[in-house]
Amino acid sequence: MLSPFNEGKISSRTVLFTSISEEYMNPMRLGEVLGGAFDRIWMVKDCKELTKKVEERDAIAIKLENAEIKLITAANDRRLKWEKKVAKAERKGNPIPERRGVDTQTRNISEWMKAKDRPTHRPGKIPFEGEKVDTIETQKQAIAGNEWRQIPAAFVEFRTQFHANESRRVWSARNQLEPRAIGVAPKEIIWENLEIKRNERVLRVFATGTFLTAMIIFWTVPVAVIGAISNINYLTAKVPFLSFINDISPVILGVITGLLPSVALSILMALVPIVCRWMGKLSGEVTTPAVELKCQNWYFAFQVIQVFIVTTFSSGAASAVSKIIQNPSSATTLLAQSLPKASNFFICYIIVQGLGIAAGNLINIGALFMLTIGGKFLDKSPRKMYNRYTTLAGLGWGSLYPKFCCLGVIAISYSCIAPLVLGFATIGFAILYLTVRYNMLFVLSNDVDTKGLSYAKALQQLMVGVYISEICLLGLFAINTTIGPIVLMGVFLVFTAIYHGAMRHTAKNLIMHIPQPAGDGQLSLFMSPAINVNDPAKPDDIPLTEVENHAQEPRDCTVDSEAFRNGLLFKFFDSQIFRTDWPDDKFTFHSQEAPIYGEDARTEAYFNPAMISPAPMVWIVKDVMNISAKEVEDTHRSIRISDAHATFNGLGDIEWDQERFDQVPIGEDKICY
Repeated sequence: MLSPFNEGKISSRTVLFTSISEEYMNPMRLGEVLGGAFDRIWMVKDCKELTKKVEERDAIAIKLENAEIKLITAANDRRLKWEKKVAKAERKGNPIPERRGVDTQTRNISEWMKAKDRPTHRPGKIPFEGEKVDTIETQKQAIAGNEWRQIPAAFVEFRTQFHANESRRVWSARNQLEPRAIGVAPKEIIWENLEIKRNERVLRVFATGTFLTAMIIFWTVPVAVIGAISNINYLTAKVPFLSFINDISPVILGVITGLLPSVALSILMALVPIVCRWMGKLSGEVTTPAVELKCQNWYFAFQVIQVFIVTTFSSGAASAVSKIIQNPSSATTLLAQSLPKASNFFICYIIVQGLGIAAGNLINIGALFMLTIGGKFLDKSPRKMYNRYTTLAGLGWGSLYPKFCCLGVIAISYSCIAPLVLGFATIGFAILYLTVRYNMLFVLSNDVDTKGLSYAKALQQLMVGVYISEICLLGLFAINTTIGPIVLMGVFLVFTAIYHGAMRHTAKNLIMHIPQPAGDGQLSLFMSPAINVNDPAKPDDIPLTEVENHAQEPRDCTVDSEAFRNGLLFKFFDSQIFRTDWPDDKFTFHSQEAPIYGEDARTEAYFNPAMISPAPMVWIVKDVMNISAKEVEDTHRSIRISDAHATFNGLGDIEWDQERFDQVPIGEDKICY
C-alpha cells in the first residue's frame, strides 16, 4: 500500500463520496469544505439513457463486423472451390472453368447499416410529436453542453493517499458527505448504484439480507427434492400416483436417478455465490470489491450452516437414534459418544475436497476444452479469437475464500473432539495450497482488487471454528454433568470472545486505513480540531486560511510508555527486533516506478464510461480478392474499420497474427488507474 507504484496510482488518492447534500452539489462548494488538499473533483452525472444508446451503438458495430466477415468468408470459400476446380481441370487437361466471384458493388456497408438504422428519437416530451433526430449525436452534444442531471456523488482526487485516507476518516462521522470507497479503479465502479440515496440503501440492505437469510435456512428444501429424485423407487412405492415412473425404460430411469441428481445439485450449489453477488449489487453497493466482500460474508454463512452444521447434526444424531429408541435413559451418554462420529464424514470430505479441487485446478478441463476444441466452433471472427487468447479467467474472491474457510472451520472445530481430522486437513490444505497458488500466479487474473480485505476477512471468519469447538466441548461436558470442565470451558469461551473483540478493534484501523508515519507533516491540513464542520455557521464562512492556520502535526499513534516498552512481553513480540530484509530482497514490486498518466487519462479517469467510450473498431479479415480493402474504403467514413493482422489460411479458416498481438487494430493500452 505504501509502495511508490501504489501511491502513484490515481485510484489510491481518490475517494468516492455519496449521499452528498444539495448545498455541496457544486464542485466549487464541495472543494471549499474539503480544504485545499485535492487536485481534481469529478461530479457524477446521470448517464442512464446515454449508456443504453452507447450499448446499442456498440451492438450495431459488432453486428456490422460479423456481417462483413460472413460476406468475405463466403467469397473466400467460393474462391477456394474455384481454385480446386482449376487445379483439377489442369490435371485432366480440361478447359479452365469460368471464375465466379462476389459482387461487392451490391454487398457493401449500406446493406447492413443504412442511415435509417441509426437510433433516433423525438426530443419532445409529447409522443409522436416533433422531428426525429440522431440519438447518438444529440447525446454527445448534451455531454459537451453539460446538460446532465447531477447525481449526489463525486470522486475527489487528493494530492497524496494519506490526505485521501485522512479525509475518509474525518468525513465518516459527518452527515454532509458519505465516503463510500477509496482506492477503487474506474472499472470497479457500479455506476447505476451511485444514485441510490441513504434511506433507500438501508431498505435495500434489509430486504436483501432477509432474502439471503431465508435462502440459507430453507436451502435444504431443494436439496431434499433432489435427494428424493435419486431415491425415486422408494417414492413410487410410497406415493401411488407416481407409479407411472416404473414404466420408464431402465436406462432412462438410471440416468434420472443417478446422473440427474448429481448434475442438478452441482448447478444448485454453483448458483449460491451468483445469487449472493446479485443481492450484493441490489443492496446498493457502489463497487465490485464491496460486492465481493458481501458475497464472501453470505457464502461463508451458507457453507458453515449447510455444509458443516446441518451435516454434523444429521450424522451425529443418526448414528445414535436406534439405540436411544431402545434405551431412552442412555441418551446423554450415547450422544456424547456418537457426536464425534460425524468426524468420519468430514475426514472423507476434506480428502475429497483436497484431491478434487486440486485435480480440477490443475486440469482446468473447461478452459482446456474451450481453448482447443470449443473455440474452433464458436470463434468465427478475429475479435473473438483475440479476446480468448489474451483474456485470463478472473478470480472471484467472494466465492473462493469461503470454500477454504469452511474446511478450516471444520478442522478447527473437530481438533479437540477428533484430532485425527487435523492430520488429513494438513495434507489437504498442503495440496490445495500448491495448486491454488499455481493458478493464481500463472492461470487466473485478479479482476477485482479488494486490497487484501478478503484475506483479512477470511482470517476473522476462521474464529467461527474456535467458537464452535468450545461450544461443542461445553455441550459434551454438560451431557456428562462434569461441573469443573463446564466452568473452565465457559471461562475460555468468554476469554475467546474478549480476545476476538480486542483483535478486531485493534486491526480495524490497520485494515481500513493506511498507518500514519510518525513525524510526517503531510497530514497537517486535516489535523485541525478547532474547526467544527458541523457548526451551525455555513461552510462558506470558514475560509481556507483559517483551516491552514489551525493545522497541527499528525498525532503519533505509537505507545509512549517507557514501562511498557521495557516489558518482557513487548520485547518478545516486538516485530522490529526480529525484522529481516528478506521481503525487500525477494519482492521487487516496491521498487516499481509510479505510473505516468497523460493529461487526457487524468482528466477522464472517473468519467462515466458512456461519456468517453469511442465507437468500436470494426476488425475484418483481409482476403486476396481485395473485398476487405473495398469494404474498408467504403466504411471508414462512418466508423473505424481495419483488415490488418487477420487473414485466411489455405483451408479457408480465419487466422490472426498472434506474434504481434499488441499491434492488432482492437488492441488498447490499459491504463493502470
